[in-house]
Amino acid sequence: MDVRDKVIAIIAEQAMLEPGDVTPGQSPADLGIDSLGLVESIFAIEEAFDISVPFNANAPEQGDFDISSVAAIADAVERLVQEQHASA
Repeated sequence: MDVRDKVIAIIAEQAMLEPGDVTPGQSPADLGIDSLGLVESIFAIEEAFDISVPFNANAPEQGDFDISSVAAIADAVERLVQEQHASA
């Protein structure tokens, strides 16, 4: 399972959907994920990929982690995995 598929699976689980029902263009809000659900998704992503996500739940628009869509989240996770595992 690649990074994108794993991110989709985590987000789908949070939204109580099947991964096949989640499309890259959907936002967390489109999937019915509220701010608490988003934070839980971020924690699950951090744990699954052993990365630290620069995400502030109180100011999600700040920082370097794009949460505008499933694809944006997956892209950001792929970048963080490369950056943080390359320096490890």
